[in-house]
Amino acid sequence: MTAPRAFIAGCAGLALTPDERRFFAEAAPWGLILFRRNVETPEQVRALVADFRAVVGRHDAPVLIDQEGGRVQRLGPPHWPAYPPAGRFAAMAEAGDFSAETAARENARVMAGDLVALGITVDCVPCADLRLPEGHGIIGDRAYGAEPAQVARLARAVAEGMGARGVLPVLKHIPGHGRARADSHESLPVVETSRAELEATDFAAFRPLRDLPLGMTAHVVYTAIDATAPATTSREVIDEIIRGHIGFDGALMSDDLSMGALSGSLGERAAASFAAGCDLALHCNGRMEEMAEVAAHTPLLAGEAARRCAAALEWSPAARVAGIEDSATFSGMITAS
Repeated sequence: MTAPRAFIAGCAGLALTPDERRFFAEAAPWGLILFRRNVETPEQVRALVADFRAVVGRHDAPVLIDQEGGRVQRLGPPHWPAYPPAGRFAAMAEAGDFSAETAARENARVMAGDLVALGITVDCVPCADLRLPEGHGIIGDRAYGAEPAQVARLARAVAEGMGARGVLPVLKHIPGHGRARADSHESLPVVETSRAELEATDFAAFRPLRDLPLGMTAHVVYTAIDATAPATTSREVIDEIIRGHIGFDGALMSDDLSMGALSGSLGERAAASFAAGCDLALHCNGRMEEMAEVAAHTPLLAGEAARRCAAALEWSPAARVAGIEDSATFSGMITAS
């Protein structure tokens, strides 16, 4: 079997078009990421997921989604529950509620159950960015707090909850989006904080999570490390901070290459992310001409990138937890907290 190509693609609608089927069969992306535009009913999502895997010829081809809860939830009512944001668990922990980690873990387990039922195998959680007063609201209640140790503990609980149901977590946005004063979907954030302070705060939230299987870069410039390029396209940030100081050895994907923070053509963005050390390129909007350009600048998955991706697919959490299986029961528990 030919190796997959080292990128993750989106698709335009509720079912693959003939053009998408031809493209995926030829380009062989490692995975597919779903958004609200791709979701209508459980039966439709299951069919879309199965069709993608049949087209690329890999029954275990990863299918990803952003299902954090709160503002970032691609699956929602009426077919799936409205889950609480990370900030709910942060507030519990900050109030001294010792059940916060258990609640975060069980919430993740129930969300993962929704995903498994659809064939979705990767969830882009946890978000280990800090909630800081100077940061843009794009993070806000998506964060598990402002204190690195608390963020790491709650993020670990979420990763364990996902993994206990067989869903792979994605640690994001490495090495930290919390200080960014701009939304990287729209423009390039520049963080001028000293390296020493970053290591004691933002980066410190990620270090205890360095064993997680998958990670996603931040489209953020850290002038203390590399004043010219965001983490996604910075060899210095990836080598010195993500792989070095933080010690992350999982498969590293870019954040979405179509976001406004990056410059250059889509092909140039993909090439720059690989040159910097990303293992996988992520392209989300499903526009065929952009996907084709990304694919043309993406190598087949090989070497260390292939090793990391293979290891990610075999990952399981160190602790398996027995917990609440019923989403209605769990929702009541959170509402009452």
